[in-house]
Amino acid sequence: MEESNDNGKIIGALLIGVLLGGAFAILLAPDKGERTRKKFSEKGNDLADALKEKAEEFLEEIKKEVKERANEFMKKAEKGTE
Repeated sequence: MEESNDNGKIIGALLIGVLLGGAFAILLAPDKGERTRKKFSEKGNDLADALKEKAEEFLEEIKKEVKERANEFMKKAEKGTE
């Protein structure tokens, strides 16, 4: 389960980095406000898609881990009843 904790830290660090980067991009943007907002919105959508994909991968890993542990538990339980 340590791997899931590491994934959470990576996702958290990614979010912080994106928020800081976005804030600096808005503050330093040479474009007009409307164009900057459009770019920021597009990047936000890209980030949301990437995070959704990572979250789905993370959930699949968790499901796989739970199934493996459940199977191990069942095998041990079967050996104990024999």
